[in-house]
Amino acid sequence: MELVKNLFFNTDRLTAYSTIKISYTGKFFQDNSKNVFIHYGFGNDWTNLVEIEMVKTDLGFQVEIDLIDAETLNFCIKNEKDEWDNNEGNNYVFKIEHPETSLALIDPSEKSIHRLRKSYILTKKLKLAIYKILIYIPKLITGNYKKKLKSNN
Repeated sequence: MELVKNLFFNTDRLTAYSTIKISYTGKFFQDNSKNVFIHYGFGNDWTNLVEIEMVKTDLGFQVEIDLIDAETLNFCIKNEKDEWDNNEGNNYVFKIEHPETSLALIDPSEKSIHRLRKSYILTKKLKLAIYKILIYIPKLITGNYKKKLKSNN
């Protein structure tokens, strides 16, 4: 999904506790810069500030980032010459959505949330209902629905 010109994400939504891939095809990719770095943090105060090198591919410079529970993801891009692409002084700022916690299982050892979507639960119930229909309807039609008694010979 393209959110800003020359900037792509591998997802439609940025969700807390998820990993996203960012692809950058901006001016540093077009100018054939050798080393490009992403400088990112979270929220208005840029907490958890990190700067890592992006990997150059045919699709642009790419990096994977683990999102935390924050309001926004903020970043800017720089190259080996210490030139910056900061969205014309505004930085790149994207809202992070928060998962619905009523359907979440929290694993404290990994500090991650695995969402159970309502559609997943409904699909499981539907599959179980179809299974029961396929097994028990033929038994009702043929009259073989009673339990077989063990014969003592």
